[in-house]
Amino acid sequence: MAAANEHTVLQFATPSSTTSILTARIHPLVIFNVCDCFVRRPDSAERVIGTLLGSILPDGTVDIRNSYAVPHNESSDQVAVDIDYHHNMLASHLKVNPKEIIVGWYSTGLGVNGGSALIHDFYAREATNPIHLTVDTGFTNGEGAIKAFVSSNLSLGDRQLAAQFQEVPVDLRMVEAERVGYDVLKATAVDKLPNDMEGMELTLERLLTLINDVYKYVDSVVEGQRLPDNNIGRFIAEAVASLPKLPPQVFDNLVNDSLQDQLLLLYLSSITRTQLSLAEKLNTAAQML
Repeated sequence: MAAANEHTVLQFATPSSTTSILTARIHPLVIFNVCDCFVRRPDSAERVIGTLLGSILPDGTVDIRNSYAVPHNESSDQVAVDIDYHHNMLASHLKVNPKEIIVGWYSTGLGVNGGSALIHDFYAREATNPIHLTVDTGFTNGEGAIKAFVSSNLSLGDRQLAAQFQEVPVDLRMVEAERVGYDVLKATAVDKLPNDMEGMELTLERLLTLINDVYKYVDSVVEGQRLPDNNIGRFIAEAVASLPKLPPQVFDNLVNDSLQDQLLLLYLSSITRTQLSLAEKLNTAAQML
């Protein structure tokens, strides 16, 4: 599909009272898919787009659970979308989960532009009142902002004047482990994700900071500098009670044994990779002979 860019785009941050879709509920897999697609994009591409899959709940909330990228070419005056690829990917996804339907599309970048209106017109023919999800992978405002929009046409008689994109609330549904990874990604732009050791170091530093905060709170309560809170005291008591009561020497032995096991696994995995690489080279050499 190729279309000329003749649209005027209006973007509003405040949700309209007439908007039929109340909230865009996004699962973390979608955000990670968008980021992965952006990292793998061609060098010439400024942004990537893709299809959002999910369902519409009875209260009008759009539950976005999955996504896939769609190749496209975009210039200042036209947009071309690979419709055949889009339909083939949709058919493959429906074989795995037939309950998921097209609920919208995503793009990277901050906000919408003229090309977004053209792409949204295409998805409006694929789904009713589709959601447009944007993920700011450029960290324009210091973090990866996630926004969702619905669109309506502003017309004068039979003439379409502009495409109005109305922002709708976003609800990120994540468990604690997923939120930790998401916080790492959205906080700032990084060259690479931390490895296991770096992640463990960051986690321990955060744990030490939290323990120091608890110490300061308990000391201030004991010294009468602040009033005690029964809820906080209960949480602290439950946390302390959950810790295993082990002698320091036994605890050190457990940590050292676990560390030795991890080092052994790393060694075995390295040997396995070396063996597979050697077998592949021998197989290639045998085929050439």
